[in-house]
This record gives sequence, C-alpha cells and structure tokens, in this order.
Amino acid sequence: MEATVVRTGTEGKTWGGGNEPLKASYGKMMMWFFILSDALTFSGFLAAYGFSRFKFIDSWPIADEVFTHFPFLHGVEAPMYYVALMTFILIFSSVTMVLAVDAGHHMKKGKVTFYMFLTILGGLVFLGSQAWEWNTFIKGDYGAVKTTGGNILQFVDTEGERVALSDVAIPIQGERVEHESNTGVWFESGSDLPSYSLEEVKAGFMQNENVLIRTQILTENGEKTVLSREESIAALNNDGIGIVEGANLVENEYGHPLFADFFFFITGFHGFHVLSGVLINIIIFFNVIIGTYERRGSYEMVEKVGLYWHFVDLVWVFVFTFFYLV
Repeated sequence: MEATVVRTGTEGKTWGGGNEPLKASYGKMMMWFFILSDALTFSGFLAAYGFSRFKFIDSWPIADEVFTHFPFLHGVEAPMYYVALMTFILIFSSVTMVLAVDAGHHMKKGKVTFYMFLTILGGLVFLGSQAWEWNTFIKGDYGAVKTTGGNILQFVDTEGERVALSDVAIPIQGERVEHESNTGVWFESGSDLPSYSLEEVKAGFMQNENVLIRTQILTENGEKTVLSREESIAALNNDGIGIVEGANLVENEYGHPLFADFFFFITGFHGFHVLSGVLINIIIFFNVIIGTYERRGSYEMVEKVGLYWHFVDLVWVFVFTFFYLV
C-alpha cells in the first residue's frame, strides 16, 4: 500500500513565511528571543528571592522601615515615597519611548529626537536615584547590635519608634578595639571601626530606661517583637557581640543578611540593564540626529530598542512588587 504525500505551497515547499515570519523582521525576532531568555533569568532570580523570603518569613525586614528616606528631606519619614517616584519616572520613560516609536512610523524626525531625549533623561534620573538609594542603604540610619546567632537587635523607645545608636551610646575614653586577633578578624586602622563600640552602647542602654530592644522576629501581626526592659538587658548582655551599621553582603542592620544580598544582586542586575539601555538609546539618538534612519526610510531600529526598554521597565515593576510592596 503506497502512502500519498500532499505537498502545499510552491515547488513542494511547506514553509511559506518568507524571511519575515509572523510579519516580524529578523532583527525584531532576535530581540524577542533575547527578551524571552532574559525574562527567564530574572524569573529565576525572583523565584530564589521568594523561596528565601518564605524560608525566613519570621525575620525578613519590613520594606516600609528600610526605605524611608527622601533626598534633601533628612529626618523626614517618607516610607516608599522615593521608590515610588523612581518607578513613576521609569514608567514615564516607557511612555516617551512609545511616542518615539510612533513618531518614527510617521517619519517625523524631530519628534523622534525629542522623545528619545526624554527617554534617555528618564533612564539617567532613574540610575542616579538608584545610586543614591544604594548609598543610603549601605550607610544605614540607626545602627543595630548583632548577636551570636547572626540576628539583629534594634533599639526603640517606649512608643515603638526607632532609636539610633548615637542616641544610646555613651562615648568611653581610650583606644577602641572591635575584635582581637584571637576572636577572628581584627582591624589595623580606626577607619574600619563602627562609630561606637558595643561597650559604649551597653553603657548608654543601661542608663536610659526608656529604651527597649526590638528583635527581627515578626509577630503574627507582621510587626517586630519588642522585648521588655528585663528581656532587653538580658538579650544585649548575653547575645550581643558587635555593632552593625548599614548593610553589605555580610551583615545587615535591617534584618536578615539575605535581604541585602538579594537586594544588591537583583537591583544591581536590573540597573545594569537600564545602563545598557541608556547607552544604546544614546547611540540611536545620535543616529536619528544625523539622519541615518531617515536615509534608510525606516525607524525600525528605534522600535527594536524600544522593545528592550519596555522589557526593562516591566521587569522593574516585578522587582518593585517583590522587594517593596509584598
């Protein structure tokens, strides 16, 4: 019995999409492939963050208490305001990119130039804002005491408001040594020492009865546990081993160190994408000015870089949700 083969198309070919499958050029298809692969990468990072947070859910830092600063408003509590402003700026730059692409479709060079400039400006402002946020996060605000188990002890008043180490510690005359050689790491210069020693913090805490200790362990209501005066004294004297100021890849005054690790890595990786997008946009911007795409009769390159920029903005929405809102 012979099988009958039915051929479709011209000359027996089954592929009829030509060199633009799905009515997309080769360049746009490759950009979509890149975006898909990069989306999977970010998904893996955010999934790892989610699993780690779920594992340490009872001691994870509260975003509203970490990101409370606003430039030029020192001492003003503005939880999430600046992060929200950064997000708005980046999303608005995506709008200007859409307008640039639309202007390119209508071959309006002047409008493409203007909207590309606004997009680049928005990206630069976002990068500058992220650098400021990193700097503030690294320096810290209040300081805390680290314990033998790697936990963090923060200071609060009787109303539950945070108290800085500078308001607790009593300076002690004499040379300070944070660690001796027999306890591990020691410092050769005073520049690496924290602002206050543990003994200075203990001395000040004992003299201030209105100060309590708050642990990083969360209650059922999602609030950090505040110890009684007696429990605070016992925790400080028995468990305290050093001072933590700010956040880095090893320790974090806001809570679990994994929070800082993921924050630096994921927001830094996204920031690298924004920086790359800004540099590419600058190149495209100058090509628009000198009339490269006008001579080609197509602004498709603007559309392709626009796809990348929209992807970067969309990723930030997920990063913003995971780190700051949830």
